[in-house]
Amino acid sequence: MILLDPDLHLHPRPPSTAATRTSAPTFAASSRQLRLPTPRTLARFLAAAQAAVRLRGQVTVLITTDQAIRSLNRRFRGKNKATDVLSFPADAALSGPEKIAGDLAISLPTAQRQATEQGHPLSTEIKILILHGLLHLAGHDHETDSGQMARRERLLRARLRLSQGLIERAATPKGTATKARSTAGKRP
Repeated sequence: MILLDPDLHLHPRPPSTAATRTSAPTFAASSRQLRLPTPRTLARFLAAAQAAVRLRGQVTVLITTDQAIRSLNRRFRGKNKATDVLSFPADAALSGPEKIAGDLAISLPTAQRQATEQGHPLSTEIKILILHGLLHLAGHDHETDSGQMARRERLLRARLRLSQGLIERAATPKGTATKARSTAGKRP
């Protein structure tokens, strides 16, 4: 299920952050490239990604603001900053007969900035964030494992035809171009 925060401003503006004002390589994002995909389109991707991850149960994805995600991050993780995606696995004992896998929260403004920095459309960035969050709901944790989540994410991104993921970006030195695009399914 895809939910849109009523406080969202859905008319894209070019992101204005220090990151986009530096000399780091970026692309000129058109309003079409920063347009939020429809909830129906995102729900179709969510179902495909969930099947690829092999995660059963209902997942709710909230597309929200930086302010709201910062509040969630502070409340549940003790980190007083906005982030791109948060995962909230369901407590198995509380899910009852209706299997609930958990919830994801995605910051639209952060996703827009990251899409611009990465040189791909907002729809691609949101799909990358959904996949990353689903892997966390499935029990993966790149902060404590030995690279298992990164390998699984890379495999699934190729299968779902998505570009460079969050874990790889974090490993890329600042100021380095990270416009890697997926070549899955393409012939040279």
